[in-house]
Amino acid sequence: MITSVLVANRGEIACRVFRTCAELGIRTVAVYSDADEDALHARVADAAVRLPGASPAETYLRGDLIVKAALAAGADAVHPGYGFLSENADFARAVADAGLTWIGPPPEAIEAMASKTRAKELMGIEPLKSGDLTAGDLPVLVKAAAGGGGRGMRVVRELADLDEQLAAAGAEALSAFGDGEVFVEPYIEGGRHVEVQIMADAHGTVWALGTRDCSLQRRHQKVIEEAPAPGLTPELEASLRETAVRAARATDYRGAGTVEFLVAGGKAHFLEMNTRLQVEHPVTEAVFGVDLVALQLRVAEGEPLDEEPPTARGHAVEARLYAEDPAAGWAPQTGTLHRLSVPEAVRLDTGFTDGDPIGVHYDAMLAKVVAHAPTRAGALRKLAGALERAVVHGPVTNRELLVRSLRHDEFIAGGADTGFYDRHLAALTAPSPDPYAPLAAALADAHGRSRFGGWRNVASQPQVKHYRTEPDGAEHEVCYRHTRGGLAADGVRVVRATPALVVLEVDGVVRKFDVAAHGERVYVNGAALTVLPRLPEPVARQEPGSLLAPMPGTVVRLAEGLAEGVTVAAGQPLIWLEAMKMEHRITAPASGTLTALHAAPGRQVEVGALLAVVQEDQS
Repeated sequence: MITSVLVANRGEIACRVFRTCAELGIRTVAVYSDADEDALHARVADAAVRLPGASPAETYLRGDLIVKAALAAGADAVHPGYGFLSENADFARAVADAGLTWIGPPPEAIEAMASKTRAKELMGIEPLKSGDLTAGDLPVLVKAAAGGGGRGMRVVRELADLDEQLAAAGAEALSAFGDGEVFVEPYIEGGRHVEVQIMADAHGTVWALGTRDCSLQRRHQKVIEEAPAPGLTPELEASLRETAVRAARATDYRGAGTVEFLVAGGKAHFLEMNTRLQVEHPVTEAVFGVDLVALQLRVAEGEPLDEEPPTARGHAVEARLYAEDPAAGWAPQTGTLHRLSVPEAVRLDTGFTDGDPIGVHYDAMLAKVVAHAPTRAGALRKLAGALERAVVHGPVTNRELLVRSLRHDEFIAGGADTGFYDRHLAALTAPSPDPYAPLAAALADAHGRSRFGGWRNVASQPQVKHYRTEPDGAEHEVCYRHTRGGLAADGVRVVRATPALVVLEVDGVVRKFDVAAHGERVYVNGAALTVLPRLPEPVARQEPGSLLAPMPGTVVRLAEGLAEGVTVAAGQPLIWLEAMKMEHRITAPASGTLTALHAAPGRQVEVGALLAVVQEDQS
């Protein structure tokens, strides 16, 4: 019987596993890097062990240290979570060799399926050979053989780009999973990402727990997932379940796993099998009324599953809340998460709590928000409403994008494909600031203050404040007055003004504005504004052609042969930054000569750091 579980992971998945363990009376052990010393998962566990490492990003890949931590803390089982070492057969063996229970599939099943190339061979699919590709094979997708989460994936549409993208994908995969192997497969335009959740025991029972649709993706990472996948024919859905069960039985699989497909033209194309719990598992839990982590523990203890899985009920949809700016190339954001809360009607899975820092070392996901309802329409409406009313005070997030996506006609109709954001991103991220938010911020700040210590019979000069709305950067001037009746402003009636709540009557409609201030950042009904000084700050002059770091991160590599004095072409990738588990290319702004180079592989940079200078060719 399992009595103490170490989770070889961090963040929300560690907290998620701990929650089930606590409900079952199982003691919990966390591991943490130096960057995660005060992280939520390290605080909520019954015990926590520090993992020394060369860098925070590498710490959770040290399987030897994690096994030692489990033994030192008296754990008798290890749950891998997802990502990091969750699909590493050698780690699974090391856990078992240490006399610990591995809460996952057998190492042999991991070896058979965790490598996408071997999985395809097992399923009778021959991967493309990169050296034999012709223009007729394009477009193709370069993928990491190990791991997941969109890392190590690149779409190639020109043969001339193939070598560069193979190298880039391999480098990213090696950094994320400790395995730089990549392969090439056909890229199917207009496909839907559909998957089947399986759960298998050691007694021959394999459940296929319905389908999930995970087609709304950015950079090959899922953003919104739902269960069941809408619009599949009964025949296609049955075929997906049968293929998933066949894949599990072919490897004598045990535990939770996911078989992924690309569905296009009424046909399903096998992609891979993830030999672990998926990020999006809560939608399946909601529809089937199960706890997949509890089932993982039950299977690891050798207990049998029921002969038949539970009956599916209703529809569930999950949205991943990221600290990122979708309108700025999905750039990750850092800072302090001052406040995070959602209505009680939805499920919140997170690894953060109020006041936690959001750093550069790990994924930008703040939380997963999940809604369940009897119908798909009801679930979409419920989740969109909950996100709209959520309190998210901190760096810029994708919250508005999520709300608009859930309410988009194409998504509501069902069957949206993986190109959804390619087609609609501009419209989904178009600024739509509330014109009264800056006024509400100013009135909340002015509550109880008067230039004259009280009202006067003569009209006072209007008070002026300036704000910048985020993330669009638009600046606003706000005027208001102190009067005998209190605060006043042109064009509205101020019904009430306190530091936390402003009520305005606008054209006969009474509107409420919740206000929260954190330093120079003010949040009005969730919208972020920055208080601007009366006099503008002096701006440091940058040399023309300066390449600045768009975010804090680590320089992972430079273009081959890049050095001061070389000639570069407009749009040529020069520098690659890694931040929050994503790579970002810095390109030449114009054709010319590289006159300065300050970036070097391994260098940590802050946002705005000067990386290089390109002097434009004037000829």
